[in-house]
Amino acid sequence: MIFWSWNLFLAFFVSVVFAGVLIPKILLISFRKKLFDGHDERKIHRGVVPRLGGIAFKPVLMFSIALLLGINYSAGNTFMLGEFQMNIVEFLLGVCGLILLYLVGMADDLIGVRYSAKFVVQIFCGILLVASGLFIRDWHGVFGMNVMPAVVGWIFTVILVVFVINSINLIDGIDGLASGLSGVALLYYGFIFAYMGGYAYSLLAFATLGTLVPFFYFNVFGNPDRGKKIFMGDTGALTIGFILCFLSIKLSMQPLNMVGDANPLVIGFAPLIVPCFDVVRVFIHRVRAGHNPFKPDRNHIHHKLLALGINQRWAMILILLISLAFTVANFYLSFVVNINILLFADIVAWTLFNVWLTAMIRRRNPALQQ
Repeated sequence: MIFWSWNLFLAFFVSVVFAGVLIPKILLISFRKKLFDGHDERKIHRGVVPRLGGIAFKPVLMFSIALLLGINYSAGNTFMLGEFQMNIVEFLLGVCGLILLYLVGMADDLIGVRYSAKFVVQIFCGILLVASGLFIRDWHGVFGMNVMPAVVGWIFTVILVVFVINSINLIDGIDGLASGLSGVALLYYGFIFAYMGGYAYSLLAFATLGTLVPFFYFNVFGNPDRGKKIFMGDTGALTIGFILCFLSIKLSMQPLNMVGDANPLVIGFAPLIVPCFDVVRVFIHRVRAGHNPFKPDRNHIHHKLLALGINQRWAMILILLISLAFTVANFYLSFVVNINILLFADIVAWTLFNVWLTAMIRRRNPALQQ
């Protein structure tokens, strides 16, 4: 355990240092080549801000893990390599999916890519995960269903991958929100996998978390007037979303005795409740209003908080606290509460919170009631 504790810390530390060096270089290149995020009616940032921060994520992650694998193997410690070899197909096909999304995200940030084309790539990446053996076949009592036919698990998992990736992408609306929510989830996955003995997956979680720390600093605290602010763009959102899919699906596949009496599906997806629920609510709202469900608008949870007069920083902190509360509550309640009751309670709590926000916005802006 001490061996792995040191390596988990080093994975996090190396990623922090490498990303901290690389992101300022990306900023420099972005300003020299005038690669900035454009303005429209939904954008709330001021000044010119590059949106290429996500370009740092995959290289930093690959470098950190490869470096630690190389150092440990050279020192005669084959434990880490053995952990990855035990699940080599999952990691290799996972890397293939990560590369594809990284390239599509970079193309979208630089020249733009139609969302239909991005959906096709996301579906293919979901198929890669299924082909690696990562798919949800046991629903552990959700709606009374347990082990399902394999083909149902394959289709459900591909849909889930597309859904989670886009949830992370669409929640990326204010400074620090997508990276903050992802950071909370990665910290959670890192500790859970380490506790369960899944050290290779824990290493992946902590290394990815390390890449987000410098980005979070430049994204939240960077001064756009001094050229120090950056966004993650689709490159970052797609790659981080895919890694979260990889970890959440793997965790939800664990047998019951690996997580005590807790429901594996709850344990696997608890930290993703806020971005996933928010996307579902916005999608339903657009359909009810007769709008294109894929057309961006200003109805996400962060837009509601901003409409109440809360500034970006506090809106981000509040949403992170809400996500943390959902994660902790679902984790502990999953040991004693039926998954369907817990899911119903989550939906009711999220719905009531949004209804209350809408009522407060209308009270603050009476013209909206007319």
